[in-house]
Amino acid sequence: MSRVCQITGKRAISGNNVSHSNHRTRRQFDVNLFTKKFYWPEEDCWIRLKVSATGLRLINRIGLNEAIKRAVEKGYLTEATILEAPTK
Repeated sequence: MSRVCQITGKRAISGNNVSHSNHRTRRQFDVNLFTKKFYWPEEDCWIRLKVSATGLRLINRIGLNEAIKRAVEKGYLTEATILEAPTK
């Protein structure tokens, strides 16, 4: 899986290296990603997501369920790792 936030869709971008030589090389600016474990009370399970720092702030602001709903609508979240399925 590539380095893409599953909540916001942020991905790495490329830009110019700033150097004082005649070589023009490109560099890559990576996303600040974390692999985090969240408890999803609506589904009563733990899930693991790759989330950027902005995605964490979004989850804190609007809640996990609403953030997942928006990510699925926009196509950012295609699969999430369910760690513990509910036992009933």
